[in-house]
Amino acid sequence: MTAQMSSDGGPWRLYVVLYGETEWPTFRWELPGPVPTGAERRAVLDLLGYEVAPGAAWSWSEDSRDPDDDATATILIAAVGVRPISEGR
Repeated sequence: MTAQMSSDGGPWRLYVVLYGETEWPTFRWELPGPVPTGAERRAVLDLLGYEVAPGAAWSWSEDSRDPDDDATATILIAAVGVRPISEGR
């Protein structure tokens, strides 16, 4: 499983990608601000019932609403492998 966190300059949103599901566990920081710290991300994953998988590390990439127009706002996306907390305990 993968958790992703993204922002286009507004509030950050963290969600766990569940293929085949229509709704994903999601958390949104209400105000735009600095990138949530690793500790803040772990706390949110715990709240959602997940933890970073052993040996996994956050990776970063960027995208935009229109990949053919480099003048559009950049969307920053972070991803990390996760597992349900019950699997680790």
